[in-house]
Amino acid sequence: MAGAEEMNKYRSPLVSRYASEEMSYNFSDKKKFITWRKLWIYLAKAEKALGLPITDAQIAEMESHAEDIDFAMAAEEERKLRHDVMAHVHTFAHCCPTAAPIIHLGATSCYVGDNTDLIALRDGFNILLPKLARVIDRLANFAEEYADLPTLGFTHFQPAQLTTVGKRACLWLQDLMMDVRKLERARDDLRFRGVKGTTGTQASFLQLFQGDHDKVEELDKMVTEMAGFKKAYLVTGQTYSCKVDIDCMSTLASLGASVHKICTDIRLLANLKEIEEPFEKEQIGSSAMPYKRNPMRAECCCSLALHLIALMDDPLQTASVQWLERTLDDSANRRISLPESFLTADIILSTLQNITEGLVVYPKVIERHIRHELPFMATENIIKAIVKAGGNRQECHEKIRVLSQEAAAVVKQEGGDNDLLGRIQRDPYFPPILGQLDALLDPKTFIGRAPQQVAKFLAEEVRPLLEPYKTIKVELVVSIAMAK
Repeated sequence: MAGAEEMNKYRSPLVSRYASEEMSYNFSDKKKFITWRKLWIYLAKAEKALGLPITDAQIAEMESHAEDIDFAMAAEEERKLRHDVMAHVHTFAHCCPTAAPIIHLGATSCYVGDNTDLIALRDGFNILLPKLARVIDRLANFAEEYADLPTLGFTHFQPAQLTTVGKRACLWLQDLMMDVRKLERARDDLRFRGVKGTTGTQASFLQLFQGDHDKVEELDKMVTEMAGFKKAYLVTGQTYSCKVDIDCMSTLASLGASVHKICTDIRLLANLKEIEEPFEKEQIGSSAMPYKRNPMRAECCCSLALHLIALMDDPLQTASVQWLERTLDDSANRRISLPESFLTADIILSTLQNITEGLVVYPKVIERHIRHELPFMATENIIKAIVKAGGNRQECHEKIRVLSQEAAAVVKQEGGDNDLLGRIQRDPYFPPILGQLDALLDPKTFIGRAPQQVAKFLAEEVRPLLEPYKTIKVELVVSIAMAK
């Protein structure tokens, strides 16, 4: 709970109201500046190993103060120097007087800045992926449970052929599985900026090692491995390419599109009273209308998904206007857009997990909707049955057409129920097939291979995709405040 003084300042709702502690920490100042210090330690260790005059005592001193950050001093230094990296070099040097001469040796600001961003991107994906896998797992369980429950399909949001509740959930699953693969690919494609110097030429390190190119390459390799990356970009300007940010944020925007579609479907089905998101015993749906059960979690996901999609414009524009080896008009934008993308995706997935763990299905309502529309859909089956009994197709088609129009008029003009079945039963043309009507109108005969498709899809695609995530624990924490 924020103190009274904090209430006088704007706080991003993404942190104060929505995102998880682990994702908030991933983009926190504390993690950023600790990572800067770790990078300076990696650099010193590698430079020492390759022959520069750096002592074990200097490295030990740096390691003992890696998390001992005087944030007040760093802020004062930045106020004076107008340079965040040098402010932290001075602050680190203050508590490491022995190591002070070799901190940041040969490096440029982007050595810590860009490499730390790449670490945060990688770690951000590692936070999101198990959460997305958990959503898929919950939705897969839902699809399996309702694999053969017939429901009206909709095209253009108009009643169409029947599908099943589980088959519809598989459409959602398929999109989310594409997102898993996109996130994994974006994470695995990330490389380290490494040790490249001011314009990416490694000139300062070549001087430090007196023209020894092999040592410069080995330095880059060693630091990259210490930071947990398999590869570094072979060429950079002062920064890594801003196209990397486009790649990362486009995968998150794509996830946003998937979630928006899923939650919009849930909202539409909630209006039909066929499916609802979880609703707590004491939850209030509306301050004015006590009876309401608004789909507030799905609405929250849609709202945040729009923000996630809109953020995609930032890296596109930033990458397009970077001049030559770099300009600084990327910095302020990236400080906002990169963290916000991951923070937004994080709360969307936590909320969607909550939704998918508690979806409520109302089979009787679904059945009523099917009964209302099925007589129209069964007309082709009735025509085929008449022909099989010796009737004329064209003659039967005309009979059905007239009766269907009459029944439709009752529904649309009088607000009555669909009475096509009764009209058929009363018409003297149809006695040869009256005994078959129940079978001809059985909803399960209209769902095709939907149950088999669900079973095959879950077994062959969904469950194997989830296998690597089975051992990763994800604790769901959804804020009470998340919905508004």
